Amino acid sequence: MAALTRKLRKSTSSPLIGVGKTIAVFTSGGDSQGMNAAVRAVIRMAITCGSKVYLIHEGYQGMVNGGENIVEASWDDVSGILQMGGTVIGSARCKDFRERAGRLKAAYNLVMRGITNICAIGGDGSLTGANLFREEWSGLLQELFEQNKITQEQVAKYSYLNIVGLVGSIDNDFCGTDMTIGADSALHRIIECVDAITTTAVSHQRAFVLEVMGRHCGYLALVTGLACGADWIFIPEHPPGDGWEEKMCSKLNNARLWGNRLNVVIVSEGAVDCHGTPITSQQVKEVICRNLDLDTRITVLGHVQRGGSPSAFDRILGTRMGAEAVLTLLEATPDTPAYVVSLDGNQAVRVPLMECVEKTQEVQKALDMLEFEKAASLRGRTFQGNLDIYKKLGAMSKAKSLLSSAVLVEKPYNVAVMNVGAPAAGMNAAVRSAVRTCLYNGYRSLAVHNGYEGLANDMVEEFTWNNVSNWVSLGGSKLGTKRTLPSQCGLDKIASVIKKWDIHAIICIGGFEGYHGAIQIEEGRSKYPELCLPLVLVPATISNNVPGTDICIGCDTGLNAVCETCDRIKMSASGTKRRTFVLETMGGYCGYLATMSGMAAGADAAYIFEEDFSIKELQRNIYHLRNKMKGKIQRGLVLRNENANCNFSTDFIYRLYAEEGKNVFDCRMNVLGHMQQGGVPSPFDRNYATKCAAKAAFWTISQIEKNFVDGKMNCTGHDSVCLLGMRRRQMLFQPVEELKEETDFKHRIPKQQWWMQIRPLLRIMAHYSDDSAVYETDVSQ
Repeated sequence: MAALTRKLRKSTSSPLIGVGKTIAVFTSGGDSQGMNAAVRAVIRMAITCGSKVYLIHEGYQGMVNGGENIVEASWDDVSGILQMGGTVIGSARCKDFRERAGRLKAAYNLVMRGITNICAIGGDGSLTGANLFREEWSGLLQELFEQNKITQEQVAKYSYLNIVGLVGSIDNDFCGTDMTIGADSALHRIIECVDAITTTAVSHQRAFVLEVMGRHCGYLALVTGLACGADWIFIPEHPPGDGWEEKMCSKLNNARLWGNRLNVVIVSEGAVDCHGTPITSQQVKEVICRNLDLDTRITVLGHVQRGGSPSAFDRILGTRMGAEAVLTLLEATPDTPAYVVSLDGNQAVRVPLMECVEKTQEVQKALDMLEFEKAASLRGRTFQGNLDIYKKLGAMSKAKSLLSSAVLVEKPYNVAVMNVGAPAAGMNAAVRSAVRTCLYNGYRSLAVHNGYEGLANDMVEEFTWNNVSNWVSLGGSKLGTKRTLPSQCGLDKIASVIKKWDIHAIICIGGFEGYHGAIQIEEGRSKYPELCLPLVLVPATISNNVPGTDICIGCDTGLNAVCETCDRIKMSASGTKRRTFVLETMGGYCGYLATMSGMAAGADAAYIFEEDFSIKELQRNIYHLRNKMKGKIQRGLVLRNENANCNFSTDFIYRLYAEEGKNVFDCRMNVLGHMQQGGVPSPFDRNYATKCAAKAAFWTISQIEKNFVDGKMNCTGHDSVCLLGMRRRQMLFQPVEELKEETDFKHRIPKQQWWMQIRPLLRIMAHYSDDSAVYETDVSQ
């Protein structure tokens, strides 16, 4: 894997890298939210590179039929589609393309337009068809020549076909990528339905059986189960054993004994038992009604999971994948294999297409052979990690018996859980996960209210399993959270309370203050022996400004809040010509929210602290908008991070745009404020919080067992005060002492931030005609 820095124009005198080349893009198979973002990115990146680009309507059928189904695209043709679900260029199943005669027609239609580069957006079947088309290409051209349909010159000129695939599938069933385009949006639709159903289920003390899509893959059901705290899930990769009916009913009954007023069971449409026999939602309902006599209802979500506007994640994913696809095609040679552009952690990478297809097909073979563990492992680390956490949280165990006092006597340890910093969606899910993981393993769980200030003032309470019931879907912080640092409220007071409650470890869920507080706790160990205990920080803040992690709990929810607001603001301008909106986002000095929401919402500019800008830059952006308003697109969107520049305030930028835009466009200003911190957590934040907090709890348990000597904790090493962060694809426990060098304490941000390398995409998609189009990416060869 090598890091490459590309300039779309090497100098003012050199040609664009796509000049003389032609690219076509199409969508095939089932539609998924985010496909339009990918189509938009392919078109705009190709035009930016100097290529001619075509839209193929109705998938392979349009390629075979030709005519008006294959049309040259301009920049404005994909304007306004970023926030639209489905695929605006259509998708269709095509029997003709499965036959050589159909592929011959498709080859002729492409050659007549000079198309030798294709971006296929679809599932494994669509991408397999594209690869077969590529392999047959030379033979198809020779056959067309023999039929006198094309000339020998055309055979030589268009001698090879380049293919790159983007995976669009709500099921997330393609091996080789962490996420497929559309899966996150489908989870949004599912969780919205689950949250709505939960309210009525609680009112009537009902049990609900929800059937979600996933004929061959249980990803949606698995993540939904984690994100909503389901009592039981059925997925094809992890089927229940014999006697599952009694075990499930026992688990549901236990939940009632804990005080739950509802039960939720998630069924994947492809669910089977250990013998491969299908398990239906109707069957599950009948088992519950017969054994427990509960009022049980079935909800089959169906195609609502494919509908609606794409999430911010899918818009950004589609944009990044589409841009990388174009670069992949333009750099391809006759010997280059067909690639699929995949997501690896937070990086867009290229992986050989057929390797991924073959591995995906191996999963189905394993399922057919009832080799379920093999199938689950082939799904990849993301799927396996979700499944492992689901098992460890005791979702399929006799949890009630493991919470007996006998177990607790054997392990007389106390783990404190607290929130520090500003509220962030997902904090409650993290607290729930940490508390229940500790209880499940026989440890006593203590909840600290109001952060370090509450710890200093002895605001500590013992939590039981039932204390955190239904917390997974709640926004904000039920424990209460404050920005106060340990040094501000007294390390001596904190040490005293730790001694009083005999606290053996602390799980802190919070933002930059949580990170800074962990450093102060470690520094205070030399003076206060009570602080010599393991402490782990689980980063949670919408600002995403904590060193040591690529993603913080809460930032996905905040990003979606900004994105949805931008959509509504743009919609309000649909009846008004030539209007520009200036929006201020939160984030402190960190420009993550402004940058990523700008990319997801199709902003013209996003001003942030990390990237200096001058009055000349502002003038250049105004000039860009003035030119833009003269065309078909008569709406502008500009974002500004709240601390982007102390002199160029949001009000200043608004007044400057309003003044310079006179007689061309008018201007409006909005400060989004704390609405970005509110709302229920997104599926990603619920799932991420659940997994992170569970991992943190397991780490504290191991630290206690390793460092509890002679009746007390004795942690003195740097490795006992850690931050649990995601670095690319890995979850790492990193000593906070080692993260100091990576930290800009004055501005409360990391010195290096991974998302800065994709910022140029925002400018590229906005159609700026300057030399700022520098795009860094990782390429897997």
